Amino acid sequence: MNRAAGWIAEGFGLGRLGPAPGTLASAAALVPAALMLAYAPALLPWAVLAATLAGLWAIARLGLGAADPGRVVIDEIAGQWLALLALPGPSWQGLGAGFLLFRFLDIVKPGPVGWADRQHTAAGVMGDDLAAGLLAAGVLWAVGARWPGIWSAR
Repeated sequence: MNRAAGWIAEGFGLGRLGPAPGTLASAAALVPAALMLAYAPALLPWAVLAATLAGLWAIARLGLGAADPGRVVIDEIAGQWLALLALPGPSWQGLGAGFLLFRFLDIVKPGPVGWADRQHTAAGVMGDDLAAGLLAAGVLWAVGARWPGIWSAR
């Protein structure tokens, strides 16, 4: 196994921890996302892109497109960060809602999330979490547009 690809795919070791590695990786992704939202919000979209491209490369390099092993969590990290792009800044309300919404959509796999999950390619492994992240971002954005300030720290 290619060590660099494995390290990236497993979220720098997060995929080997705990009984629910996807949830653990999504929760761990909140910390750097909160820091980026607080101090360098323009960096978060670039982090999503970097995680996506690195994940695509690593999953393809490891030949894991036909399966989505639980230890592969770079897709959860990229998807979680994508969901949080809709937040104006870090707050426990926004981060919590983004986390719960993303995990719900990733587990239930509605519509485009389920479709991407059924594509047995590296793009499918990454795509279901990116679709869940995009849907979660849409909901977070819509709620924030309807109730301004709901995602603000209080």
